Amino acid sequence: MNDLNQMFFQECDDLLEQLSSGLNELEAGAGDDETVNSMFRAVHSMKGGAGAFGLDQMVSFAHAFENVLDDIRSQRLTVGDNVVNLLLTASDHLADLVESASQGAELPPDQGASILSDLKHVSNAANGTSDNAEEPAEEIDEADFQPTFLALDGDLPSLDEMGAPEDDGPEEGGTVEIRFKASPQLFANGHDPAILFRSLESLGKLEVEADLTELTPLRDGAWSDPALRWILTFSPDDSVDEAAIREVFEFVEGLCELEISMASAGPGGLPPLPAPSDIQLLPNALAEDTVTATPAAPRSGGAPAPNQTDAAAPAAVRSSSSRTSTIRVDLDRVDRLINLVGELVIAEAMLRQSMDEMPSSANSGVDEAMSQLKTLSGAIQESVMAIRAQPVRSLFQRMSRIVRETAREAGKSARLVTVGDATEVDKTVTERLVEPLTHMIRNAIDHGLETPEARRAAGKNERGTVTLEASHRSGRVVIVIKDDGAGINREKVRQIAIEKGLIRPEDDLGDADIDNLLFRPGFSTAGEISNLSGRGVGMDVVRNEIQSLGGRVSLQSVPGRGTSVTVSLPLTLAVLEGMVVKIADQSLIVPTLPLREMLQPGQAKVHTLCDGDSVLALNGEMVPIKDLGTALGFRSTPVSLGNQSLLLIEGDSGQRYALAVDGIAEQREVVIKGLEQNYQKIPGIAAATILGDGKIALIVDTDQMIAPPGQGGWVDRAWPDATGDVHHA
Repeated sequence: MNDLNQMFFQECDDLLEQLSSGLNELEAGAGDDETVNSMFRAVHSMKGGAGAFGLDQMVSFAHAFENVLDDIRSQRLTVGDNVVNLLLTASDHLADLVESASQGAELPPDQGASILSDLKHVSNAANGTSDNAEEPAEEIDEADFQPTFLALDGDLPSLDEMGAPEDDGPEEGGTVEIRFKASPQLFANGHDPAILFRSLESLGKLEVEADLTELTPLRDGAWSDPALRWILTFSPDDSVDEAAIREVFEFVEGLCELEISMASAGPGGLPPLPAPSDIQLLPNALAEDTVTATPAAPRSGGAPAPNQTDAAAPAAVRSSSSRTSTIRVDLDRVDRLINLVGELVIAEAMLRQSMDEMPSSANSGVDEAMSQLKTLSGAIQESVMAIRAQPVRSLFQRMSRIVRETAREAGKSARLVTVGDATEVDKTVTERLVEPLTHMIRNAIDHGLETPEARRAAGKNERGTVTLEASHRSGRVVIVIKDDGAGINREKVRQIAIEKGLIRPEDDLGDADIDNLLFRPGFSTAGEISNLSGRGVGMDVVRNEIQSLGGRVSLQSVPGRGTSVTVSLPLTLAVLEGMVVKIADQSLIVPTLPLREMLQPGQAKVHTLCDGDSVLALNGEMVPIKDLGTALGFRSTPVSLGNQSLLLIEGDSGQRYALAVDGIAEQREVVIKGLEQNYQKIPGIAAATILGDGKIALIVDTDQMIAPPGQGGWVDRAWPDATGDVHHA
């Protein structure tokens, strides 16, 4: 049961993402009938699973939720802004119920009570019923929830094996004849016809007969194609209508052939039905086939009836046939595989270096094989990295709730627009981006967007917009968070910095310098402490988290037009392209992404300033030079720049500087090994790697090298080494 429970909540996560995606389409005005049907199926599936696990609180709320969705798809309820906002709020609460249930707890009864009341009120108004009218209780059984982890094992059990009571024959009130044939996809999805029949039997008397006319010897037929048809003769109880019968088979829509018709009629039985009715296409049916659908019957016991239009049925069939096969794999297994592939790459590099040190004649027989090995190891490495790559869609969808809740708490109106949510990022990166993105979005709404009144006065739409955009650029993923608010009040930022003693009144700071003050620890522009801001835990935490991922963050703002924060991250945390450089007989790695130009000794025009610092004259610009060996403590005094090579480095905000190194060896792809787990964090060093000769090489953190003093830069850091000596950088 623990395994089933865990898999149920994994299914819920997928269903919540599906629900959120549909709600975003509705909010943007792009939703259609299939969007609503998809949302309904997601909520209905969660309700059925919750009932199977005895999660009554979730069942009750999901039932009211799906009633509203059924009213929308049955066109009894028009989708407006108020309805969409209610559905968004209900989706948030449903996610809270799933989260609390996964932890073995329940939310307080009063939490979400108003949302539940609003859902019932909207549904009752759409159906012309009173809010005080009691809705008949609905029984949840295992047929309501057929997750992918249920599998048919062996032959179909008989009704006697299922514990069915002896059949006394159909009641005099009337009988219904049901013809049913499963498709291969029905079994592939883990459904079991026996459970469907057992669920139907709970609504009346049932006789089951197997139609063997299509049965062929095993050697002559395809073993994966179901050959049995089932003829069900059903005598419903007095309270059972057509909707209740169809609901039994609702979860296998598009996965079977289903025909329901009247066998006989009587005063106590089912109302007359058209025959044949609601023939469902198999997943491999042609798109031009047609489906005849009957109007949805009223709900019985609060259970919605399927309402599939002629156009929607082929769409559902196409979506079923185009599903991709996936498996769930523990992330630890993927991490172990990635580590092994990294070791393979290192071993290949060591083998290559060993061969290079041998006489050329000895390599002639294996050189081609080594080239093939390098190609194959690179392809394996790329494929394994792709396993961990996931679209940022789920991350962006989580931010929709942050926008709604923050706007409500701040008394503002805001919406979230996402761009490029199909961009793939390493799963570890995605998980660690949740907190930084949450903080930046809350900042954008609390500090960036104006109140509706102020926006109207400024000629803007009173509803502000926060945009999340993701894209791939030059081997990195770039995420931009921007708002259309008032921008940064630089005069206010400068005044607060003076009051805190961060700068002097006479300091001449440019716009970028003032903006960078926001990244100082403890800096806040909030006038008072609230649930949203004012506690001094701000953008410095965001920058530190981004830098720990090997990324960079920069900020741009235009008064009156808004603020944009750009986060640049590596596509993966395992591999990077780097330049091997020499410092005091040591090998270091400088990432090639921020590297713009390399200058050999004698090529650079170097000028020495009065304070002893040196600058590089390049294209009419003076670029500061930093000696890498001195900065990292490899030597106490800089060496002559005339004998050193210069690497021109550029940050995201356009800041440039030159790193002076003793020599440049080669460019190569290296496997990243973290230092914090095995040693400790070292300022100026991002990570380490193992070279082909088996030696460890440190990877330079170019972002810390470029940071100004006091903002995480290299000039104000000190740390002890293993012997206790203190190094300053």
